[in-house]
Amino acid sequence: MIKILKYSEVESKEIFARINPEDNVSDIVAEIIENVKQNGDKAIFEYAKKFDKADLKSLVVTKEEINEALTLVEPKFLEILKKASENIKKFHEKQVRNSFIINDTEGIVMGQKVIPVDRAGLYVPGGTAAYPSTVLMDAIPAKIAGCKEVVIVTPPNKEGKINPVILAASFVAGVDKIFKVGGAQAIAALAYGTETIPKVDKIVGPGNAYVAEAKKQVYGKVSIDMIAGPSEILIVADKTSNPKFIAADLLSQAEHDKMASAVLVCDSDELAKKVSDELEIQIPLLERCDIARESIDNNGKIIVAENLDVAIEISNEIAPEHLELCVDNPFDYLDSIRHAGSIFMGKNCPEALGDYFAGPNHTLPTSGTAKFSSPLSVDDFVKKTQYTYYTKNALSKVAEDVEYFAKKEGLTAHAKSAVIRIKE
Repeated sequence: MIKILKYSEVESKEIFARINPEDNVSDIVAEIIENVKQNGDKAIFEYAKKFDKADLKSLVVTKEEINEALTLVEPKFLEILKKASENIKKFHEKQVRNSFIINDTEGIVMGQKVIPVDRAGLYVPGGTAAYPSTVLMDAIPAKIAGCKEVVIVTPPNKEGKINPVILAASFVAGVDKIFKVGGAQAIAALAYGTETIPKVDKIVGPGNAYVAEAKKQVYGKVSIDMIAGPSEILIVADKTSNPKFIAADLLSQAEHDKMASAVLVCDSDELAKKVSDELEIQIPLLERCDIARESIDNNGKIIVAENLDVAIEISNEIAPEHLELCVDNPFDYLDSIRHAGSIFMGKNCPEALGDYFAGPNHTLPTSGTAKFSSPLSVDDFVKKTQYTYYTKNALSKVAEDVEYFAKKEGLTAHAKSAVIRIKE
């Protein structure tokens, strides 16, 4: 049963405690990465047998396999994928940055170029559930950014097949290549390249503890989006909220993973009790009830605050991945929210809208990193370079200033390079 805590009556460490995975997988992951780095495809095939129980003949998903998948997916789902894709495109197209140029001083030109990374690698989980939504959320911003090539890695089943819904979403999103590999070995393959899998410039996408650790270890060799922890939802609710809705929304995250965190912060003892009771009614009805039960019992909590202003202060300190502002007039409180991955406004906006359909990205900062990190966006797939041009006349006007500055740092070669052209 979920814990109910009175904010004014318990220690802050109990309010703000987070569950951290206990598994230390760094040594295992390092060994996998080194094996893939040294042995390429051979290591990937061996890991497919070991971890996926799949005897693969090829790592590449063929056009024939994609076409077959499209026949296996219901036409209605294909239409929904296309609708969701359009919503995601509409939102992310607004994120496109433009290059700029400054030439308002005679003889001086400065500017910044915005350039997409050449190749983006997307990790799509395929363990306890398939996530076509992740394909759309990660691939569409990369395509909008203008990446030359977008590739997906995702684990196969025992028959060496990829879930048809993953392939259908990849087709809708315009993914260029798909490879049958999961886990830390997939991240290693993207970071270093193999005979079959190309090296990428950026790796994005969620995964288990092994995937997260692998992304951490290859960072610097390639760029990554973030180190994702267990999924989180925090709901700020007022006393007039419907407990059935709140319970359903908490469980929408709890069913992800036994390590997921579902938190309600409300201003009513009565609502807290009703939500707790409703959770006990709804959990047994879920297909993934065992996962949801463990998540709610171990990581879930209901925090009763004096009022909504305090509730929002608590939320800002937790900095949740998903924040539902389940109150009347939610826009009155929007400016008070400083730290959250994605905010869902009002009493008719469940977090599931953001997972699948609304348009904003669902790859979000977890574990409190929303205090300094942002959702996945088009920005993640571009880099910026800058340029400067001075004529001789323009340089002559500032050369002595540059020389003076350089000498203050004791860098006489810098100083000389600024004035030598003028003295010549």
